[in-house]
This record gives sequence, structure tokens and C-alpha cells, in this order.
Amino acid sequence: MQSQVPNIWTQPYYKVRKKVASMTTKYFIEDQKGNMLGFTKMKAFKMKEDIRIFSDKKMKQELFQIRQSQVIDFSGNFAVVDSASNQVVGNIKRMGGKSMVASEYQLCDPQGQQYGRIFEEAGKGALRRFVPGGGLVPQKVFLEFGGQVCGEIKQKFKIVGDIWEADASCVPPHVDRRVLIGAILMMAMIERKK
Repeated sequence: MQSQVPNIWTQPYYKVRKKVASMTTKYFIEDQKGNMLGFTKMKAFKMKEDIRIFSDKKMKQELFQIRQSQVIDFSGNFAVVDSASNQVVGNIKRMGGKSMVASEYQLCDPQGQQYGRIFEEAGKGALRRFVPGGGLVPQKVFLEFGGQVCGEIKQKFKIVGDIWEADASCVPPHVDRRVLIGAILMMAMIERKK
């Protein structure tokens, strides 16, 4: 008898694995044991992000969505929406100006009030962006809630595709993990385009 895959919202660890195909890029969300928790793919040449996360590659059961608020939006505001109820469960705000030197995302509640952030150290971010070959340096960002750093998201180096690992064991229980997963996906999709 196959054991049930743990709930995507309650994991202490997440892995986002990127697989590059011809016209699309696929992202697999996994738990620590490699069980698939979610799946999405990104089509090329999109003006506005509308990302759908499904329970598996068959894409029959949609779990949640990440919707970009505006087409032209330097910073980027993304609503995380529960697919079953169509309710916003949180927001991700990309800090555009700061992200020129280092990646930073604010994690916000449905009303847009910030409760946490994901950030990269400025020196390492600048190294990755402006030094030749810096893009090959794996990224490491920190999770902060209530002014306290309580976790990390690390990128593993791969020639093709990427792997992001997030330690979410100390993330406060009131934080909707879909917002956290959404932010990891946004980093995997947006930051690597730079």
C-alpha cells in the first residue's frame, strides 16, 4: 500500500527542481524524500506572469496560482491565490530597485501587510550579477520573519536546470507555505533570467 504524499502546506523542507525542455521550463516541487508535492511549467514569451501550480505532471488538479498584478511592473507584485476558493492567501512583492544588487522579496498577507522577507546579501548578489562568470555562483538567500532570520534557501549548482532547497523548519505556523513556495518559484523563474 502506497503511503499518501504529505500535504504541501506543512513541510519543514522544500526542493524546487527546474528542468529545461524545448519550449517550456518545468518546475517540480518536492519534499525531503523526493515525493512530488507540486508541478508547474513556464511558457516562453509571456507578458504577464500567471503561474498555475498543480498536484502532478498530469495537471488535472490545480492547487494554487501566482498572478502578476500588472504587465509593466519593475518591482513586481504577485498575488498567491487558492485555486479552489479563488481567494488571495498572500502576496509576494519583488523589490525591484534592491534586486539590481541583491534579490529581495517581501512576503505579505492578503491585505498586503508585510510579515516576512527573503533576501540575499548585497555583496554576494553584486558578485553574481556584475563579475564575469558570477552567474555560475550558486545563490543563497535568507528567510526572515519578525526581524529574525529563521531559515535559508540554497541553490545547487547545475549546468542545465537548477535546484533550490529551502529549510522551512523554523517558519512560523501562521505563514501560508504557498506564499513561501511561490516566492521560491519566482526566484527560480525571474532571478535566473538576469
